[in-house]
Amino acid sequence: MDTRQGLIERIENDRDLLIDFLIGFLQAESPNPPGDTRAAARCVTDFLEARGIAHRVIAPEATMPNIVAALDGAQPGRHLVLNGHIDVFPVAEHETWTHGPWSGDVADGHIWGRGAVDMKCGTTASLFTYAYLHELRESLKGRLTLTVVSDEETFGPWGARHLIEHFPEVHGDCCLSGEPSDPSTIRFGEKGTLWLKFEVTASGGHSAYPHRAASASKAAVALLADLRALEEVEVVPPGNIGTVLVESHDAMEHALGAGASGVIQHVSVNFGVIRAGVKINMVPSLATIEVDLRLPVGIDRADILAKIDAIVARHPGTAYEIVNESAPNWCDPDHPMVDILRRNGRLPGGAAPAPVIGLGATDMRLWRGRGVPAFVYGPSPRTMGSPDERIEIEEFLHVLRTHVLSAYDYLMDG
Repeated sequence: MDTRQGLIERIENDRDLLIDFLIGFLQAESPNPPGDTRAAARCVTDFLEARGIAHRVIAPEATMPNIVAALDGAQPGRHLVLNGHIDVFPVAEHETWTHGPWSGDVADGHIWGRGAVDMKCGTTASLFTYAYLHELRESLKGRLTLTVVSDEETFGPWGARHLIEHFPEVHGDCCLSGEPSDPSTIRFGEKGTLWLKFEVTASGGHSAYPHRAASASKAAVALLADLRALEEVEVVPPGNIGTVLVESHDAMEHALGAGASGVIQHVSVNFGVIRAGVKINMVPSLATIEVDLRLPVGIDRADILAKIDAIVARHPGTAYEIVNESAPNWCDPDHPMVDILRRNGRLPGGAAPAPVIGLGATDMRLWRGRGVPAFVYGPSPRTMGSPDERIEIEEFLHVLRTHVLSAYDYLMDG
C-alpha cells in the first residue's frame, strides 16, 4: 500500500477520534477577549504528550500560551509550517443558541460551538496533520513545523506575531492554515486593515439656539459622507492577480456571498462606532467615529492616507489617529502549494478550489510580511462568529484530509 493511500485510510479509521477531539477542543472555552487560552492549550499539549511528540510552550503572556513543534525528515527538502490559533470570538450574553456555545454537541450532521469554524476545525487539521506525518518522519523529506497560537482574534502581540519576530525557525518556506475560507477556495492573500478614530469638535450649546451653536454631530454626518466616497476608489491589482480574480469570480460569489467579487478590489468603509452628545436638548461639542477600512491588494498606504488627509482638511475641527493597521498582502497564486491544494481539495464531482483574495485578516499576513508564501484552506465561513456556529462533520473531515495530503505532497515533491 502506498503512503498516500495509507493516510487516507488512517483518517477514515480515525473518524470517531477526530470528531471526539474537536468536541473536547470546543468545550475548552477560549474567548478573546479576554484571551485566556490555557484550557484549550492543554487539549493540544495533552494530545502531543500522549503521542510522545516533543514540543515547546512559548508564553510571553502566561494566559496566552503558544505551542511549537518541529520535525526533520530523513532527507533534506522544503520546510512547511502549519499554523492555527486557539482563541475564538466571545459569546454575547444576549445570544440564543440552539446548542450551547461551549457544548460541542453533535446534531444534524454538525458539531456545534463557538470556534467550530474559526478556527478549531482548522487547528485540529494542523494538529493531526503534524501527528500523522510525525509517524512517517523516517521516510519524509524536509522539515515540518507546527505553530498553535493564541491572541489572533484581537491582532495581539502575544501569539503568532511574537513567534515571527523572535523565533525565525518558524518562518519556513511555506505556511498552510485552516482558517475559514470555504472548500471551494484557496486564499493566497487578503485585504489590508486600516482602523481610524476621528474626533470632530465644535462649539456646541443649547438646542433651542442652533443659530449660536455649531454642532459636532452635524459636522460628523458631513464627514461620514466624504469617507464613504472612498469606496469608489478604483484599484488595479498587481501582476497576474487581476486575471486570477476574474477567473475565480464564481467561486468567490459562492464562498463569500453575492457581491464578494466586487468588494475584493474596492475599499470598504464601515462606521463601527459613532458617538456624539450627552443630552437630547444639547448641541454636541464632540463627536467620535471609529472607522474600519479594508484595503484591496494593489492600493498604496500613502495614497489612501493622502485621500483621508484631504477629506479631513475640508472639515474644520476634525482630527484622526490610526488605531490599527495591516497592509494588503498576497503571494504568488501560481505557487506549487496552490496546485497541490487544488488537487487534494477537489470535492467529488466538483471543480477544483479556486485561488482568491480573502476579505478578512488572518495570521497569514505575518508570514507573507516576511516573504513566506502562505495559504488558507478551511471550512465555509457562513456561521463564523455567529450564534449557532457549527461545522458540518463531512466538511471538517474534508478539510483535515486535504491538509494531511497536501502537507505530505508538498514535502515529498520538494
